[in-house]
Parts: sequence; structure tokens; C-alpha cells
Amino acid sequence: MSKYSLFYFILPLMTFIPSCHRKLTEDTSKPQRSGWVYPKSQKQAVTDDYFGTKVNDPYRWLEDDNSVETKNWVQSQNKLTFSYLDKIPYRHKLNQRITELYNYQRCGVPKMTNSGNLYYFKNNGTQNHDILYLRQNAQTQDEEILNPNQFSTDGTSSLTDYAISNDEKYLAYQVSSSGSDWNEIKVMDLHNKNVLKDHLQWVKFSSTSWKGDGFYYSRFPEPQKGDALSGKNEFHGIYYHKLGTDQTEDQLVFRDNDHPFRNFYTKVTEDERFLIITASESTSGNALGVLDLSDRQNKIKWIVENFDDDYYYTGILGDELFFSTNAGAANWKIVSFNVKNSTSNLQQTIIPESKDAVIDGSTFCGKYILVRTIKNASHQLQLFFTNGNLYRTIELPEMGSVGEFNGLANSHEMYFGFHSFLRPNTVFKYDMNSSKSSVFFKPNLTYNPDLYTTEQIWYKSKDGTSIPMFLTHLKNKPTGSLTPTLLYGYGGFDIPVMPAFNPARIPIIENGGLFAVANIRGGGEFGKNWHLAGTKQNKQNVFDDFISAADYLVTHNYCTRKTLAIEGRSNGGLLIGACITQRPDLCQVAFPIVGVLDMLRYHKFTIGWAWAADYGSSESETDFNYLIKYSPLHNLKPNNYPSTMVVTADHDDRVVPAHSFKFTATLQEAQKSTRPTMIRVDVGAGHGAGKPTHKKIAESADMMSFMFDQMGITPKY
Repeated sequence: MSKYSLFYFILPLMTFIPSCHRKLTEDTSKPQRSGWVYPKSQKQAVTDDYFGTKVNDPYRWLEDDNSVETKNWVQSQNKLTFSYLDKIPYRHKLNQRITELYNYQRCGVPKMTNSGNLYYFKNNGTQNHDILYLRQNAQTQDEEILNPNQFSTDGTSSLTDYAISNDEKYLAYQVSSSGSDWNEIKVMDLHNKNVLKDHLQWVKFSSTSWKGDGFYYSRFPEPQKGDALSGKNEFHGIYYHKLGTDQTEDQLVFRDNDHPFRNFYTKVTEDERFLIITASESTSGNALGVLDLSDRQNKIKWIVENFDDDYYYTGILGDELFFSTNAGAANWKIVSFNVKNSTSNLQQTIIPESKDAVIDGSTFCGKYILVRTIKNASHQLQLFFTNGNLYRTIELPEMGSVGEFNGLANSHEMYFGFHSFLRPNTVFKYDMNSSKSSVFFKPNLTYNPDLYTTEQIWYKSKDGTSIPMFLTHLKNKPTGSLTPTLLYGYGGFDIPVMPAFNPARIPIIENGGLFAVANIRGGGEFGKNWHLAGTKQNKQNVFDDFISAADYLVTHNYCTRKTLAIEGRSNGGLLIGACITQRPDLCQVAFPIVGVLDMLRYHKFTIGWAWAADYGSSESETDFNYLIKYSPLHNLKPNNYPSTMVVTADHDDRVVPAHSFKFTATLQEAQKSTRPTMIRVDVGAGHGAGKPTHKKIAESADMMSFMFDQMGITPKY
């Protein structure tokens, strides 16, 4: 199981068709746009007192996403943004080009069942959502099981998770509407494809784990009217649903009424003997409980009762439960617990911590433990005996990422996906008896990846820390003033940013430009200490690392300030907001996307309270004193800021759009230069997960059009 099941931001899969020797030209055909007239943002007298410090919040009214005033403001801002974008002459061709880049057949990593059947996703290229297929044992024909493209006419409903019953009679699946974190669970009879009457609502941050003729899941109480997209999420509970019954009859297994901000994730062991429960209070650290399912009178046994460290389930062997953990191991290790042992917290180290690689997921495959590790921001894949001895390292094609990997304890075969910045996802089948890999699926490429290259360089941050950065570009790349460059970063929540495809980057690369990814502190590339070095009082390290990356690109002649754009999403949106307030001269173009931008009030909405482990909270005087120093919203002052396109969505209930609304209104007032400050609010979309392909393409084309236009560069399409 991967350690990023709940709060993981993943770069979308990327592929592209290269085009060689495209010259860039500076666009001198039109005068610079100036005199921007922004929609009126009414200011109100709202002031908060934080430990004697008065903080004004004049756009507090924009937090009410249901008000007529907010809706009118959004409509007016979108009208301005799209009227500008409509005037860019190559925008339509960029959209066409990105559509072409998305249009390749792709396949997900199969999930095996005990019968030998394979379930996996496929997409013909431009379908809004991947379709779930079944390939029965020893067969080559695929059978369509579930097509999420039929959930809604506009593609805004998506499949977020699925689980197959152990007898393969039923499929439970979760559906999200408009990109919301809220899900509904439905059930399909796999024999006749009929959808049963079972319908579960208000499900969020939940697995679906089968036991017998029902399954375990997690949900919140139904929110008050009008609070679904912004109200605080409290009192998460574990429930058991028996097929054929109404949700009101579901058994409450556990809810901690004394701790309303605890969330619960469940997993039934492969033998259906135990229910594994992880309890979390934030994005870091979890308690660990086990429920013996053989006795309904048994209570949960908490084998880890504190929230100091992380534990993620690997597998079961007899009475031994295996987990990956960073308890006393900054780079993670594999441990086991004897579930029958009376000493609840006794754990045995199976695979010790490595000094130069970070464990990033593990599972049982045959008689081995399959372990994915990160070394210098790239993946390795290794097989260990259950006693912890290394059996074999699986050879990977190049520097890149192992995406999903699946195997079974009773099988000698496993499947994994591999991709890099330059090659789309290829699915491999690995035979542990022969120790050989074979290609299960490889996309048909219409371009030559050898025309491009990815290099990894290291640069120094402000405090002297060495930071790695990936640079992807044409071989024999041009340098200088007309090299469009996009620098991407994240830096938070112990999440590593790994090599990945994204068609949105390709217009940069095939036009002689550069796509850069900085693996800054706060992420999970180098273990727990790397993460902690970018949290709370250390958060400034994250911004310093990214600013240093931008400065490195300029000083080493990869680009100039005028041809540099920066982008970050979610926590990365915070990164971009902080960097442009601290260094307005840093770049030409900035994209803070679905960003956390109000650091004093983020915890008051939906799941925001869970992020305090990384950020701290303004309800603490100590935390307030450093939050106010970098909070993007509160550090905007009259200045010459970069051309900025803020990007958000009306159904984002992870990072509520109020962050982007208030930041945009404030930045529009503070902007002294003629560079535009705009906001693009996607309608019928959320934080990013489940976004249909056509919306991804439209957003990418708009962002790239904005970037090229503000750099004064005309791409050759």
C-alpha cells in the first residue's frame, strides 16, 4: 500500500509528440495590453484580532460561495479572463495540439484476483474517463465492466475508487460529481452488470473493503444545507454495509465522539480475518488498530495508540501483520506485529531503514515482499524475502517512476507501470520464478523520445542545502532570451514529486523550451527529515528552495526573467503565492492553482484543519507569528507583480475557492504594473481528481496561451 492514499497530489499522466527545430519568434505584431479594468471587488470593514495584532479581511464576503454577490463576482472575473484569452490568435491551435498530445491509447496496471482474472483501466486517448475492463484468466479478449463516461453527459462525474468482492460476484464503486471530495457508493452485480439498489451517500476519504456479503467504508454525517462544499468535516465514522439493505441500517463500527477531527481508513486482510484501521488527526502520523472479525464481540485492539509516526499496511502472513513505517526510521522500514500477542505495541523490524533510499510503498507478492523505494527522486523496485533479506532488484528501463504495482500472496506474477518525463506509461508483467519482465502493454508512439532528454542537476538553496532539479528539453536545447521555461514545485505533506508525463508541458518543450521540476524540501523525496525541514517554522525553506531554483535557471542562462513561468498546485499554489509576494521580480508569469493562500483561516473550511501538522494554526500565537510573515494573501502590497493567472474551480471542497477569490481581489488592487492579474474559475470541477479530459485540455491550453502571450512569444503551430 502506498503511503499517500488520502492527501496525494499527482501530476497527470503525460505523453507528447515532438516536433523538431521549431524557431521561436518574439511577438511584435501587437502593442502591449495595458489599462486593465477589473471587476469591482467591494471591500468591507472586517478585522480580526490575533493576539493583539489587528488583521483586516475586507474580502471576507467572498468566502460565501452560495451568495449572489460571490456568484456575480466570479461571473464577471471569468468574463474578463475569457475575453482576454479569446483574443490570443494561437489559443485554438494550442488546444488542438494538446488534444493531439492526449490522443494515445493507454492502459492501467491490472489488479489480479485469486481466480487469475485481471481488472484494469483503458482509454482510447481522448475519452473523458478511463473505462474498467476485465480480462479473464488465460484469455486475450477484454470485457467492458464499468464505463464512467456514462455517469454524466458532460463528463463531470467520475469513478474515484472500486473494490471487487472476494468471490467476484460484486463490484462496489465510488462516484464523485463535479470533482468534489464527496462520493456516493454504488454496487454492481458482475454477472449481469445490473446496478443494485444499494446507494450510500456522504462518503469521503474512504476505502471500500469487502467482508462476506458486505463491506466496510467511512463517511461523515450529512452536512447542513449549504455547507457541503465549505463546511468543516467532523465526526468521521467507520460503517459496515450489508448488501440489499438501506444505508440507514448500516452498522456503526467506530467513531470517536471525543475527537471529532479524527479520520479513519479501513482495510480487510486478504484472508478476511482482520479489519485494519488507521486513525489520523492530520496529514502526518496515524494510530493503528486491529479488529478480529471472527468474533463480533471483539473490540478494536489499538496496537499503535499515538499519532507520532505513520504506519501503512503491507500484508499478512499467518498471525503477523506487516507495515511500512517511519517510526524511528526517517527513510522508512518494514515491521511486523503479531496480532495474537498480548503486548499491543511490540513490533519487529523486518526490513531496516536504508541510508540512501526511502520506502515508498510495499505489498506481498508470492513469497516475497515487493518494495518500491525513492532514490534521488527516482524509483527503484526490489523483492525481499519475508525475513528481510534482499532477493532481487527489478531492472527498470531508465530514471523514472513506478506508478501502481499489484501482486498477490498466492501468485508468482505481479504487474507494475513505469513512466518518465519522456516516455508514457508502460505496463510490465514480472514473473518471480524466472525473474524476468515482459511488456503487458506499451502505447504506440508516433514520436521519437530520443529527440529529447531529461537531466538531473543539483543546486544550492539559500542556506547551502543541495536540492535536485529535473530539466527536460530538446537535445541540443537553445538557451537565451527566447527559451520559454516553466518551473514546477510542490514542497509539502511528505509527498514526492516524481517524473511523470503531462501533455500540457509539451508545447513548451517542442518549441525549444524547458520544463523544470524542483524537488524542494517539505516533500517526501528524501524521507521524514526532508519533509520536516519544510513544515511549520521551517516553511520558509520551501520558498527559499524554489526561489533559488528560479535564480539558478536564470543565472545559468537557461532562460531570462521574461521567459520564466512558475506553477504550483494545491500546497504548490501556496508556494507560488508566497514566492511572488517575496520576490515579485522572480519571473514573468505565475500560476497559483487551487492554492492555499489564506494561511490564517485555511483550517476553518472542510478538511483544512488536518493540514495543521504541516502549517501550524493561527489559533496558536507561536504559529500565527510565522504564518503572518508568509501568508500570500496577507503579504500583498502595492508592487510590480508577475502576470498572474489564478486557477480554481467552483466545486473544490479540498482547498475552497475562497482562497483564490480573496487573493485575486487583493492582487488586482496591489498590482502596479500593466501585467494582468486574472482568475480562471472552472465550472463543474473540483480540486483536480476526476477532472474530465476535455476540461484538462481546455485548462492547459488557456494556461499555455497566457504564458506565451505574456512572454511575447508566438509558438509555431
